[in-house]
Order: sequence, then structure tokens, then C-alpha cells
Amino acid sequence: MKKILLIIILFVFTTTAFAQDTEKFRVIEPAEFKKEIQKKDVQLIDVRTPEEYAAGHIEGAHNIDFLAEGFLKHFENFDKNKPVYLYCRSGNRSAKASAQLIEAGFKNIIDLKGGYKAWPPKNKD
Repeated sequence: MKKILLIIILFVFTTTAFAQDTEKFRVIEPAEFKKEIQKKDVQLIDVRTPEEYAAGHIEGAHNIDFLAEGFLKHFENFDKNKPVYLYCRSGNRSAKASAQLIEAGFKNIIDLKGGYKAWPPKNKD
């Protein structure tokens, strides 16, 4: 009986902790991402390498290479309470970057579904 109770407690604790983090992190479709980054003073970050960024990027994006040493140091002057819009090539690095930013205290991370490979958004018309 104690084992079952312990398992239930652990399950509730881990799912509650996960739910809190997912409230801080969203993955959105390219069309919605495009609309949201049109807002004023957007914190838009391309976490790909400088070479990938130079080959093409979303207008207005700052390049902060996730693979570079001291990645989080580049976010010291960013507002942790404002949304941070991230993207990489396909979504893998930006998801990892999001986890680090949430751990560093950022409250709202929005990731581009499919990454830069999904950009520009396809018209639905």
C-alpha cells in the first residue's frame, strides 16, 4: 500500500511540475508565429549558428547560437517577463534553448513549429 501511495505522490508531483513549465512554453504554427512577431519590441531570437543565420533568417531576429559557449549570458539584458520568440532549423535546438531559458527565469517562451524550415508560413487561401 505504501508503494502505491508513493507512486501516486510522485506522479502528481512530476505532472504538476511539468504543467507549470509548459505554461511558460508554447510551440505555435508558422502563420500564428508570423502574426505575433509583428508586435512592437518583440524579443525574436534565431538560435542557429552564425553560418545558418547568414544563409537566411526571419527579419528582425537576433542571432544567439545555442551551441556557442555562454549561451545564456547573451540573455542578461532581455526582459524575463516579456515573451521570447525562438526558432532554429527544425525545432530541436530551440526546444532545448527554451528549457534553459525557463530554468533561467523567463516566463513566456514561444517556439516556431517546424523551425526555419517551415518559414515562411504557407498561405491557407
